Amino acid sequence: MPPTRTLIKASHIIAYDGKRHRHLKDGVVVIEGDRIIHVGKTWTGAADVTIDAAGRVVTPGMINTHTHLSESPLDRSLVEDTGKRNFYNSALFDMLPGRSGAEDEEMMQICLDFSFAELLQTGTTTVVEMGPKDLYDYTADTAARYGVRVYVGMGYRSGRWYSDDGKAVKYEWNEAQGIRDMDDGVAWLEKNHGTRGGLVNALLAPRQVDTCSAALLKRTREAANRLKAPVTLHTSQSVVEFQEMIRRNGCTPIEWLRDIGFLGPDVLLGHAIIISGHSWANYAGDDLGIMASTGVSVAHAPWVFVRRGVTMESFYKYMQAGINMTLGTDSAPQNMIESLRYASIFAKLIERQTEIMRASHVFDAATLGGARALGRDDLGRIAPGAKADLLIWEGASHSMAPLRDPIRNIVYNSQASDIRTTIVNGRVVMHDGVVVGAPDMRALAQRMQAAGERMWPAMQKGDWGHRTVDQMSPMSYAEWDGA
Repeated sequence: MPPTRTLIKASHIIAYDGKRHRHLKDGVVVIEGDRIIHVGKTWTGAADVTIDAAGRVVTPGMINTHTHLSESPLDRSLVEDTGKRNFYNSALFDMLPGRSGAEDEEMMQICLDFSFAELLQTGTTTVVEMGPKDLYDYTADTAARYGVRVYVGMGYRSGRWYSDDGKAVKYEWNEAQGIRDMDDGVAWLEKNHGTRGGLVNALLAPRQVDTCSAALLKRTREAANRLKAPVTLHTSQSVVEFQEMIRRNGCTPIEWLRDIGFLGPDVLLGHAIIISGHSWANYAGDDLGIMASTGVSVAHAPWVFVRRGVTMESFYKYMQAGINMTLGTDSAPQNMIESLRYASIFAKLIERQTEIMRASHVFDAATLGGARALGRDDLGRIAPGAKADLLIWEGASHSMAPLRDPIRNIVYNSQASDIRTTIVNGRVVMHDGVVVGAPDMRALAQRMQAAGERMWPAMQKGDWGHRTVDQMSPMSYAEWDGA
């Protein structure tokens, strides 16, 4: 049976001309099976299905390059407005151990279901997910059920950080376990990469620069070369980590990664914010130049830092240095529209200029930049031969009208409700707010609520001071009995 051919007629299409995105007015996109076969003003061939998108905008789906879907929904109502001064506002060492110690496998599965639905409603069609190895299969199967294109990041490390007093960060090492976990991840990659109709892929994900030995990262580099697989690594994500790496090696995390031969065009650095030249680092050097010369990509998740009073300094400088920039969400909400907006606004704020970080720059990062980071020239664009991963946006809503420049409206004004249809691999996976894989979103939210209510009282056991959740994260307002 021949594949279904779908014709989309739209008032605005963000098409790709072979070099860059272009604005095509009153045009058509033709999909056959899982690929785009035609983009232009007209189509004279036959079509099995026609989608009338008059007054609407068709864009490529966004590529979310940094998430922790199996846990981050449980950050909500918990980690905001928190962060200890001695950890330079980071929650990594003070809040997250308590949450992680209280979260069980059922909670993580609920988080994955909840997150995949949220991704499809907010513009993500391809996502990089970094989670525990016990959930690799569940993550892959759930992504395929929802119709999300996923790169499963197989996490491993030589040790872990912890604090036993809330004052200092310490490290506990187990190199043998890191090697075993890496070997398990490589075996899963070799078995699952490109499966489930091409929706499920894999990448190597050593966890953090300060929890991985040079030997483990060199082993990762060898595996990446052999498997032709992308690699992602958290680095330069906190002042504590930056200072620890200087203490160990006498150089910045980026300099150390260069010196051990880890960096390259297949490497996606998670965050890379606290670098030489950043005001929070107060340390001289040329980390930007190193990243540019080695061809790495950076996954920027603005919200997770901005909510702690920290920001990249700045996206514009990274871009001008020649670094391939991408966007992610990291923590809740898993909303790429917000990542677009925050990335642009805070770069403007840091640079004190309005014209330098345009809507097109962040949209390129969320599409073409993400595709480049994953080594994919068939994602993040609307062009013949590309995968049919598309978003259809309302053009006449209160947040999108009047519509002159679709990308400016999307970046600065749109809401998630403006995404009317999400298509991945040629299949409609969300329409009019209804996710095909999760038609009852209220029930899913109720499961998420139950998971939170089960987790909050259990956080004491994983916390350094056995604090209650209300001690770790005081309520915004004191409870009142109504008297």
